[in-house]
Amino acid sequence: MRTKRKFMKTHLTRPRKSGAAKRRRQADHRKRLVALGVDQDTVDGMNQQEVRAMLKYPAKIRKD
Repeated sequence: MRTKRKFMKTHLTRPRKSGAAKRRRQADHRKRLVALGVDQDTVDGMNQQEVRAMLKYPAKIRKD
């Protein structure tokens, strides 16, 4: 029996996220917070979890 096309198209060779793409995404998140009005020094002192938590609710970040 031959292997059918359905079984050859598997997820075994799916593309993985690269480190450069991750750093680019994190830099974009930080730039987005600064654009929303958060101070640059404050953003530089935050870890990535805090940055993502703030970006979940952008309406709560008030512009000064």
